[in-house]
Amino acid sequence: MAHKKWNVALLQMDIAIGEPQLNFSKLEAMLDEAVQKGPKPDVILFPEMWNTGYALDRIQELADLEGKQTHELLSTFSMKHGVNVIGGSIAEKKGDEIYNTIYAYDREGNRVADYSKIHLFRLMDEEKYLQEGKSLGQFQLDDIPAGMMICYDIRFPELSRKLALGGAQILFVPAEWPNPRLHHWRTLLMARAIENQMFVVSCNRVGISGTTEFFGHSMVIDPWGEVLAEGDETEQIIRAEIDMELVGQVRSRIPIFEDRRPTLY
Repeated sequence: MAHKKWNVALLQMDIAIGEPQLNFSKLEAMLDEAVQKGPKPDVILFPEMWNTGYALDRIQELADLEGKQTHELLSTFSMKHGVNVIGGSIAEKKGDEIYNTIYAYDREGNRVADYSKIHLFRLMDEEKYLQEGKSLGQFQLDDIPAGMMICYDIRFPELSRKLALGGAQILFVPAEWPNPRLHHWRTLLMARAIENQMFVVSCNRVGISGTTEFFGHSMVIDPWGEVLAEGDETEQIIRAEIDMELVGQVRSRIPIFEDRRPTLY
């Protein structure tokens, strides 16, 4: 039986650039807080590249080899607490290549999906250090069709539409989205929710890395584009309850997927 109502928790954290062990310790503390205070979450999400930050010039030595340390932490946590975890994204090392990768875990601690960022962000030199992903982030969570993408990916409406056409009713987006583009962040996320009639659950980092400042404003948005919860610019846990029944209601009321004209565009 699918869980139709979910309590969502977003771990809006600061990230110590180039300090994986500090970041693992902070994440563990925030995960513990997420399950011990407030309503128990059904799904937890955290930011992009939380293990290393954008220490790209040292990423070969810092990245998590085959994601082993991340897997051990998140699989154990999700199984212990019976919580789904969308593990932000990490710098993951595979052979000599580095990917920006999300792992998703179900309530039993099984890794049910992974996704490596397919659009690399030139303004932060990603394409010089990272490899592009080659597949979509499409999966099921509590029998609910879901999708995931990372940060810059939200500027590509074709990707979220592809996930929606594949059945996704909820989209998870970890990010390191910096100042001064708060207006773009909020507008793009709301647009992805409205145009695809699905929930969008996004988690951005806070803090300063070098000369780059990150503003948080992690958001939970419903299929009408209404913001159910939004963080400020401080480190915090943002919570919201979402009712997955709303997706079907919105899609039946304005049947955009039936009215598409793909032969023309």
